[in-house]
Amino acid sequence: MALLLICVASGQAGAAVVPQIAPAPRFAVLVDWQYPEWLPSRFRNHCSTEFFTGRRYCADHCGAGYQFFYCSEGSFGCCHLGRGYCDFRGVLRCSP
Repeated sequence: MALLLICVASGQAGAAVVPQIAPAPRFAVLVDWQYPEWLPSRFRNHCSTEFFTGRRYCADHCGAGYQFFYCSEGSFGCCHLGRGYCDFRGVLRCSP
């Protein structure tokens, strides 16, 4: 009986160390901050420095508290500061 318990316990312990592959998240963050140098030149306007982190950003007519994000030629726009990101398909997403 003791041998059976040892085998069962070692089998479960061995299963615990087998790596599990988690499914890929629905969206992955590729860019969460875009510096002015990373934007195409036509969008490098109304640039400023974020107060808390000191990072530079451009608003390109987005308005106060917004940052311009460029993911691809077909997907770019405005999100709240630091809230935009590009998914794996190169589409701009704004997190809440």
